[in-house]
Amino acid sequence: MPSLIENYGLIGDLHGSALVSREGSIDWLCVPRFDSEACMAALLGRDEHGHWTLYPGAHVRRTSRRYRPGTLILETDHECDGGAVRVVDFMPFGDGKLHTVIRVVEGLDGSVPVTATLRARFGYGQYQPWIAALNGDVMLTTAPDAVVLRTPAHLRFDDKDVWGEFTVKKGDRIPFVLTWHPADERPPPPFDPEEALAETEWRWKEWSGRSRYRGDHEDAVNRSLIALKAMVYAPSGGIVAAPTAALPEAIGGVRNWDYRYCWLRDATLTLDAMMLGGYVEEAQAWRGWLMRAIAGAPEEAQIMYGIRGERRLTEFEIPDLPGYEESRPVRIGNAASDQFQLDVYGEVLQALYEARRLGLPEEAGARVPARRLARFIESAWQLPDDGIWEVRGGRRHFVHSKMMAWVAMDRFARILEEFTAPDDPGRQALPRLRALAERIRRDVLEHGYDRQRNTFTQAYNTHALDASLLLMPALGFLPADDPRVKGTIEAIERDLLREGFVLRYQTEHTGDGLPGDEGAFLACSFWLVDAYAYSGRRHEAEELFERLLSLRNDLGLLAEEYEPRSGRLIGNFPQAFSHLALIHSASVLDQEELTPRARANGHAAPPSPQPSA
Repeated sequence: MPSLIENYGLIGDLHGSALVSREGSIDWLCVPRFDSEACMAALLGRDEHGHWTLYPGAHVRRTSRRYRPGTLILETDHECDGGAVRVVDFMPFGDGKLHTVIRVVEGLDGSVPVTATLRARFGYGQYQPWIAALNGDVMLTTAPDAVVLRTPAHLRFDDKDVWGEFTVKKGDRIPFVLTWHPADERPPPPFDPEEALAETEWRWKEWSGRSRYRGDHEDAVNRSLIALKAMVYAPSGGIVAAPTAALPEAIGGVRNWDYRYCWLRDATLTLDAMMLGGYVEEAQAWRGWLMRAIAGAPEEAQIMYGIRGERRLTEFEIPDLPGYEESRPVRIGNAASDQFQLDVYGEVLQALYEARRLGLPEEAGARVPARRLARFIESAWQLPDDGIWEVRGGRRHFVHSKMMAWVAMDRFARILEEFTAPDDPGRQALPRLRALAERIRRDVLEHGYDRQRNTFTQAYNTHALDASLLLMPALGFLPADDPRVKGTIEAIERDLLREGFVLRYQTEHTGDGLPGDEGAFLACSFWLVDAYAYSGRRHEAEELFERLLSLRNDLGLLAEEYEPRSGRLIGNFPQAFSHLALIHSASVLDQEELTPRARANGHAAPPSPQPSA
């Protein structure tokens, strides 16, 4: 059975990744890419669906683990009857061809028996490999994939598994090297795992040591930056939303999605986070991925793409996989890529504006797609859409989507105002852009605001609430001291808080097309931190932020959601959106004077109309 979601640690090589449990089991391994078919998928089923376990054969009295400082190298210590051992797990940085998981069992004290079991099951746990010996190595093959296991430990195998037991004494270091390669090619030559460990540690420390963040939450922010770096697909610069698929938003429920893709929703937060840490190359690579993804017809932008910008993310189910703790169906691919979400156009234009504001030079040719996006919004902003949460219950006039249409007009106008020459012909569009932005804002104030309850609503002419409304002051749509913003925060506190954490929306009122409920969405809870801070409620902001930090697992990682009743992390893990929101909230709390980001950046927020507007 898989471990609790929060009991996993992430390792990766900037191409693919693996999850390692506290019990020393790799239950999820996707190589050579994050979105490759898992060759170990016990995470979404049982041991029979693929895992690789290294664990003491003696009684374990205590287990502790950590990442080596500034790295993604995982160390797990087991104190046992008779001694203590350490398992070091990591993936060396790949060159695009070599993708390897290395596990080193080190004797710390006494003498400890250790059991090894490798059960590879390609195709998401579906296909049993052909297992054979070759020059002392063990080959496991199911075309088009193969892995080779190299170790000095004595192992046995049959037609299903590889296994063995060996004794580790103090000072021993026994490596296990598992390398993926195409089944129709010879396995790559062996290499020194100790040299690979030293190089991997140096490269991670060199990267993390360049962080420029010096705020009050340095450990949390820098660990989040490392987690984000681990989710970068190096060849393209794209960042996956999570390295996992089909981990449930409610245990036993049906909200099980594949998050191994890149969402435009994350564009601005990603740029902000990387630039806050001083990682200009990663920010430029992400913006480059963004521009290539929307190239051709930017007005036809999807809400998400594959890690190289792929557009077809066909969704299907794997009925033979029982799902994490029986949470079915297991979905691979993501049909939400076909949805129409108005907000993504605002996200793209905001990201392009933020990139310039943060000091990145303009991407060559970027002004043309930006202009086309702005033109598209001029006609499309009045259309209903599927909304930021990708609900499958029909299109509506979502308030957040309209607000992001306003952002699109506002940010493109700022690009023209701040980053074009006074005599640039493009500036002639400024009056039209500003007029349209104001028209969209008036429309939201008229149709998306419930005067009786003094709150904005999820969609026009409805009573349901939505946590995305918390972004109004951060985006500069309305200032934090506007009575309607304060009323919206109070309404969300009243109706969307569960044990002090924020739900995305009211599932019983939204009609999202799916049965069941979900946990508190962690990014939304960080948005409430920001809203508190912007509203002058600093004590409450700091208190909630500390509570959110306490939800991280012992390795500093966050999932997508938190279930307050059971005290468990749920959803895909680790979740980039949660870590991005953490970094942003930390930067908000670091400000001496807490004001909406639009003001903090030196731009006046829109004037606040009277509450009767």
